[in-house]
Amino acid sequence: MTDTVAHKPNLGRFGSFGRGVTPEQAKDIEALGYGAVWVGGSPPAELDWVEPILAATSTLQVATGIVNIWTAPAPAVAESFHRIDRAYPGRFLLGIGVGHREAVAEYRKPYDALVDYLDRLDDYGVPAERRVLAALGPKVLGLSAQRGAGAHPYLTTPEHTAQARELLGRAAFLAPEHKVVLTTDAERARAVGRKALGIYLNLANYLNNWRRLGFTDDDLAAPGSDRLVDAVVAYGTPEQIAARLTQHLDAGADHVPVQVLTGPDKLVPALAELAGPLGLTP
Repeated sequence: MTDTVAHKPNLGRFGSFGRGVTPEQAKDIEALGYGAVWVGGSPPAELDWVEPILAATSTLQVATGIVNIWTAPAPAVAESFHRIDRAYPGRFLLGIGVGHREAVAEYRKPYDALVDYLDRLDDYGVPAERRVLAALGPKVLGLSAQRGAGAHPYLTTPEHTAQARELLGRAAFLAPEHKVVLTTDAERARAVGRKALGIYLNLANYLNNWRRLGFTDDDLAAPGSDRLVDAVVAYGTPEQIAARLTQHLDAGADHVPVQVLTGPDKLVPALAELAGPLGLTP
């Protein structure tokens, strides 16, 4: 794979991933040493929730994980991007993806639709180095390096990270998400993990990727085997969780968005527990 991205984003080693954070939480997350907050789901094209987070912080970056190309028109997304980037240069990373075949009535070939969407973003001047693609398989991983800063894989393992890095080359950005449950009780952690994984066990792109990683149909049958849950949900002591997350960095990741499976009121305390073992707290 040819290294084509001139400026790799620098979001620090770890970030927080979730459905959203308040500006006050973002300020606390920044103080703990995390480099970014990733907002999951499929936010609308009008990204006006980004500015209050950036206004409340000074160095923290905000990334989308991900804007869905089927529900967020490229011209409106580009307008949001440029407005945010003018006010807070270099602090917003646009994550985009094709979503899921099962959730979209009008669903063209995802790769072709993604290429067309990237063409539109080019037309509207959204720079490749400030956008990343949700990517699991080799074809879209390759596209993420050719037409963006790199890839944001979701629900993967350090083994996938190593494979992705080999395919992407050294210059592309790689930010795999990993889920976390702060408990040493394996059964409780697996119960929480299974609840979070439930929907994904019905989505072909995740199932296909797990099969490529060596998981069997028995592993993928609802509600998911212990082997599968343990691979994609880290639990244990903060030190054990940090060791698992660091495996992604050792495998070639630049940045790991950490999704703590807990309530909004417990998010910052959980991230505080992890900050020291992750080497973030000054």
